[in-house]
Amino acid sequence: MVVKVGTSTITHPTYRLNLERMERLAREITDLNNRGMEVVLVTSGAIGAGVSRLGLSKRPTTLPAQQAVAAVGQGLLMQVYEKLFSEYGQVVAQVLLTREDLNSRERYLNSRHTLLELLRYRVVPIVNENDTVAVDEIRFGDNDTLSALVAALMGADLLLVLSDVDGVYTSDPRMNPDARLLDIVTSIDDVAQAAGGAGSTRGTGGMVTKFQAAKIASRSGIPMIIAQGSQEGVIHAAVDGESVGTLFLPEADRLNSRKQWLAFYHQPQGRVYIDGGAKTALLESGKSLLPIGITEVAGSFAAGDLIAVLDQEEREIGRGLSNYTSVEVGQIKGHRSDAIVQILGHKDYDEVVHRDNLVLFPEEGVL
Repeated sequence: MVVKVGTSTITHPTYRLNLERMERLAREITDLNNRGMEVVLVTSGAIGAGVSRLGLSKRPTTLPAQQAVAAVGQGLLMQVYEKLFSEYGQVVAQVLLTREDLNSRERYLNSRHTLLELLRYRVVPIVNENDTVAVDEIRFGDNDTLSALVAALMGADLLLVLSDVDGVYTSDPRMNPDARLLDIVTSIDDVAQAAGGAGSTRGTGGMVTKFQAAKIASRSGIPMIIAQGSQEGVIHAAVDGESVGTLFLPEADRLNSRKQWLAFYHQPQGRVYIDGGAKTALLESGKSLLPIGITEVAGSFAAGDLIAVLDQEEREIGRGLSNYTSVEVGQIKGHRSDAIVQILGHKDYDEVVHRDNLVLFPEEGVL
């Protein structure tokens, strides 16, 4: 299983680390490991810990300042985790990731192999975004998303997101006293209106990012629970099947590992817009994307790059690897495949994106 803890769960309002909760976390995870389970911990808190150590009054807003504060806080965070886990005889390992580490198929597989090897040694990997070097183009942006990506990467049986909320409500309980806690969610879009902004001033998440994480987990066939991180024994309760927080049920038709990578880990280098006929062929008939169905090309991409496929309402309906460059697609769009050789002087493929290299999104769209 993958357990994710947010900054607000393991820090006080003063930004200092909440040692009581971190000790409980270490104890529960170690006990699960002793039971034979394999647990990966995805943790926030590096920037919060750095804010406290540097004596700052609030979280910095600029990226360079956040990176500097994270560099101070990450060492402190791991020092505390190492001390607490070692009291129970549990070995831990630090794993820092950026999205760039998972964009490359080779590095994606290397990350997976490393984490699996750590679990084979009965080590608890402690994963965090590498805030010290991540920039806007490659940062996950929040550890809710990171935890879902790690869960999918590992093929986890459960993703448990511990937060400062009890779960998902029918509406924002801070604004509506009649809001009800939902025990089970089968359709994420049906409850998406409950999403608000960032959950606290100490973190970057909120319900929006948790719904994004739930979409990744659901399409990867992984159940996800959002629960109150301050609740005593919450991890054991979730593992033992007790009703805690809100459970998001996974989709029955899960994406395979390759299509998970295309859908969630890789960033599109360009976009193509398609007409209604092509949309029907893709979504209902499982066809490849042919040039005749493409109406417009945006961005600059090379052959083999990932591109986003959008309909005429600009809704992203899928992502796939392009067989042609953006310039070539611009030349052959709207034409039949048998005209490609006359237009380009060569024809390597009949399709712009083959269905084996294409992942489609359900009607609610991408994240």
